[in-house]
Amino acid sequence: MTEHDGPSPAGLVAAVRAVLPSLTPAAQAIARLILDDPGTVARSTITELSAASGTSEATIVRTARTLGFAGYSQLRLALAAAVASRPSERLVPGDLAPDDPLTDVIAKVTRAESEALADTAAQLSPAVLDAVVEAVAGARRVNVHGVGASGLVAADMAQKLLRIGLSAHAFTDAHLALTGAALARTGDVAFGISCTGETPDVLSPMLVARKGGAVTVAITNNPRSSLAGLADHVLVSAGRETAFRPGALASRISQLLLVDCVFVGVAQRTFATSDAALRATREALEEYLGETHRRNR
Repeated sequence: MTEHDGPSPAGLVAAVRAVLPSLTPAAQAIARLILDDPGTVARSTITELSAASGTSEATIVRTARTLGFAGYSQLRLALAAAVASRPSERLVPGDLAPDDPLTDVIAKVTRAESEALADTAAQLSPAVLDAVVEAVAGARRVNVHGVGASGLVAADMAQKLLRIGLSAHAFTDAHLALTGAALARTGDVAFGISCTGETPDVLSPMLVARKGGAVTVAITNNPRSSLAGLADHVLVSAGRETAFRPGALASRISQLLLVDCVFVGVAQRTFATSDAALRATREALEEYLGETHRRNR
């Protein structure tokens, strides 16, 4: 992304949402207007947006540049393209309410998760993914760090990589994570998974692993977070927080998408060994289940 190009239209609203926590209060006011009604902002002059956001025209220009554009005119054009390429209702999904009937719950959750997947895919750089896949495919060991909902994603990644013959470990306990990180060396890969990118139990082992020479990879909603700053490669997840879906839960589906992309890429890159490992593990499980079934008859 260059200053003149900015994010792609498909990923623009997601990119604004991702950097929102790291913006100044004045820039956040502008960003929230973009998130709430990108079409109106696209039609607004800089003077009109200044009045609507309660910020100066200079702040609007600085915010546009922070988002990767040369100025406000370029941001407006990108927003217009984003609105044209995606139905307006997908840009601002309805929040869940306490009195929503279950039919609305199904529709809103489905729409929110579909949007999270689309936003994550729009922001995913093939070049960054390729670099991550290359590092994992040749890794001596892969450590994956995450707590809470991100810990579930860490466990999913570790078991997937283990199935294709890689030495992979998921750490959801800070003490064990630091132990594993202290043993990380050049040739290892350390993943940190955190919606905010500010989880201390993830930051500490990632810092230790980085000092030991491991390649570090962040999976986070905030590309300007402390975790992203520690990472050699950043994979940006997306998820819109609501009253019933806090940030970590809203991002879980998109984190799993990124994990699956890494896994499939590594399996492709190491097809001879990964295919053999998958067949061996599948046969072992089938034999175990067959024996269990015979014993229980």
